[in-house]
Amino acid sequence: MIRRLRCSLCKRVHHELPDILVPYKRYGSESIEAVIGEEDTLTVAADESTIRRWKRWFLEVSNCFAGALVSIVLCFGAESAEGRSNPPQSSLQRIWQHVGDAPRWLARTVRPIVNANYWVQTRSAFLSE
Repeated sequence: MIRRLRCSLCKRVHHELPDILVPYKRYGSESIEAVIGEEDTLTVAADESTIRRWKRWFLEVSNCFAGALVSIVLCFGAESAEGRSNPPQSSLQRIWQHVGDAPRWLARTVRPIVNANYWVQTRSAFLSE
């Protein structure tokens, strides 16, 4: 069940994403995370073309995710992104710097980005209200 919330300021309906979902993906976040994290024992029931698409998708959006997480941190004042020494090498490491690399890191990444309206829209057709 996806919660629907009406904003008292803009009067629009917003949907709160549960942490098991990734927008526009047909598999759960744990399956996609297993592929992206390249776990040694891959037990995802997906064909090779789907796995390649997930890896390509994450490569395309990972820098956006890292930047959105920094924006969320700065917006809520949890910590300063400035003054960090030895910045992480990859975008995945930059993401892990904010959400950790423990299991369910993709869910901890996607949910706040979507719920803060920082999700990058990749669909070609938009529906008007």
